[in-house]
Amino acid sequence: MSDLKTPHSLPLAEAMTIAAQVVTEVMQGRSLTEVLEELDAHERPIVQSLTFDALRKWVRSHELIALLIPKAPPPEVDHLLSVAIALFLQENTDGKGYAAHTIVDQAVRACDLYDQTMYAKGLVNAVLRKVSLTVAPPKGEKSYPPDPIPMFFPPWWRASLKKNYPQSWRAMLIAQAQRAPMILRVNQRQYTRSQYQELLEAEGISASPIAALAEIPLHSALLLKNPVPVSALPGFYSGSVSVQDAGAQLAAVLLNPQPGERILDACAAPGGKTAHLLELADCEIIALELDQSRLGKIGGNLDRLQLHSDVVKIIRGDASKASWWDGKLFDKILLDAPCSASGIVSRHPDIPFLRREADIRNLQEKQRGILTQAWKMLKPGGLLLYVTCSLFPEEGEVQAIWFALNQSDALRLNAPGQILPTETNDGFYYALFQKMSHEPTH
Repeated sequence: MSDLKTPHSLPLAEAMTIAAQVVTEVMQGRSLTEVLEELDAHERPIVQSLTFDALRKWVRSHELIALLIPKAPPPEVDHLLSVAIALFLQENTDGKGYAAHTIVDQAVRACDLYDQTMYAKGLVNAVLRKVSLTVAPPKGEKSYPPDPIPMFFPPWWRASLKKNYPQSWRAMLIAQAQRAPMILRVNQRQYTRSQYQELLEAEGISASPIAALAEIPLHSALLLKNPVPVSALPGFYSGSVSVQDAGAQLAAVLLNPQPGERILDACAAPGGKTAHLLELADCEIIALELDQSRLGKIGGNLDRLQLHSDVVKIIRGDASKASWWDGKLFDKILLDAPCSASGIVSRHPDIPFLRREADIRNLQEKQRGILTQAWKMLKPGGLLLYVTCSLFPEEGEVQAIWFALNQSDALRLNAPGQILPTETNDGFYYALFQKMSHEPTH
């Protein structure tokens, strides 16, 4: 049997089969990142692309499935259809992708590769042929109107955003259903932003500066016009540049590290913010992470960026406890707290499927425990930056207000607060506090 090869040298039918199985894993509660990391390197790019699109277009694809199949199909068939229909929708919206007959043919072949869907070849063939006429009808015929928010968000999630952002909630969700842009952070120990931009242009890669975010200059950020593999980025493997969202790049800039300072990066994995701090100043950093499986990523990032390991100590520990701490106070603390990750859905489209409303309260309690402990480790006069990649006020402004009320020596300084997701950045929350000495004034 001859299979169509994808740009990633994996037969499309095989890629669709694996993607459908990955979707099944996500629907059973597993992290998409975790599942994708288990794939072979040659499988991962195309399977990730197919899976991301299937999740981003979930609402739209299931409108079509419900329209064409009176009784909901079994999950394994539903997920294969979701992957295939997302390919149709991609073709219909951006003029790129596979021809309709190719998508139908490869989806039917995918049924043969997966025992649990072999029985459904006829159904898959019939449904997708009808879909091809629905989303890409012959010239002159009316197409099915797309849902403005094609991605799945739970009712409680939509209700929260509608309540808290009545003017912008819909635009936020539409933005999060799009493919995330590729944004770079130039390692300024090696190049200025303009110097690296020239290197990109010499390779035919178009990039533009992100001058400011929330009125704060980002001197290291470049937005690529079109995403490219990291292997195509000049000097990537020698540490010249990293891939990091513009919102995330604010953390190190706001904390403003200075030479010789002792800084704690709590909840540090995978190490992007640790690295950015070191790119900005020769400081001493404790990179703390509870998850054993993620500790190695911090060191790997620092090695690639050629940042000095002798000024970084990577420790496994719980940021809400002091058992790991040597008792020496920190000048500054970066607390990128565990959260719902509701602000980074464009990069992690499985999140709305995995989160439950009860998670927000549990995460809020965890954040408060870490905030309280971290404050004890900060020097008088020191700074603590509280960060979440969340859109929910319970993990943002509500926490900042609670903290200021419960710490009499906490002075709240200027910081962006809530940053909403747009076409060029994810959603983040930032609050900055200084620890006062409480010495009497004269």
